[in-house]
Amino acid sequence: MANKLRDLVGPGRLVSVMSAHNPLSARLAELAGFDGIWASGFELSAAYGVPDASLLSFTQHLDMTRAIVERVSVPVIADLDTGYGNAVNVMHVVGAYARAGAAAVVIEDKSFPKDTSLLAGGRQDLVRVEEFQGKIAAARAAGSGHGLLVVARTEALIADLGLDEALRRAQAYSEAGADMILVHSKQKTPDEIVAFARRWQGGTRLVVVPTAYPDLTEAKIRELGNIGIVIYGNHAVRAAVTAMRQVFAEIRADGGIQNVDKRIASVEEIFELQRVAETKAIERQYLR
Repeated sequence: MANKLRDLVGPGRLVSVMSAHNPLSARLAELAGFDGIWASGFELSAAYGVPDASLLSFTQHLDMTRAIVERVSVPVIADLDTGYGNAVNVMHVVGAYARAGAAAVVIEDKSFPKDTSLLAGGRQDLVRVEEFQGKIAAARAAGSGHGLLVVARTEALIADLGLDEALRRAQAYSEAGADMILVHSKQKTPDEIVAFARRWQGGTRLVVVPTAYPDLTEAKIRELGNIGIVIYGNHAVRAAVTAMRQVFAEIRADGGIQNVDKRIASVEEIFELQRVAETKAIERQYLR
């Protein structure tokens, strides 16, 4: 899958990636036509009902990523936050994700443990540039046998360090061997990201996550020319919460399921997503 992702992010192309927190949400994203899946730390934390603050273990996230990889045929990009520690931790963790079939990993330059990027008043401390360069090099070494893409994420704009610092860090991370650079912003307009993309002189292609600035459409992203991936970072779990709230409230108000049952997915649709027909075909062939 790493080679497939490399082909997808070729010059002039834009890869559209949807978040997921389990294989079911990943299957729905694949069926909707997205090019890849973002195995989101934020979404998985939300699914467990805990903050996205380095509380979930490496194995919890790895197990879910592996389960997603096994159920979809599009590349999966693993959200590794800070890499679960220093460069030694990164090498151990990235190797495990490479063996699990992830096409790419993203590590960010915040201190461990981290706070989620868009949290008001969150801790957004960044590690030294040299330290993060070492983590990138460790990730490259760990994934080299699998062709894994290493995406370096700078949180300089999230930490209010300014555009110059974000560009400086991005250049240093590119020189350290990052395959792509993810630049993140908490501004409500895309101006900061657009300015970064226009000033970026590196040959390394960029990744954006327009959660805070939804007006940055794919058409506008393509116009910038040097962005290879757009990630919709938390929309699967937000959509799920919206839908469940509405349906649950209606059931309580109606005192039953007599109204909502006509509007929600049928049991047969769930069977299809579970690939029950494939299991039945296996039964017919092998059960004796």
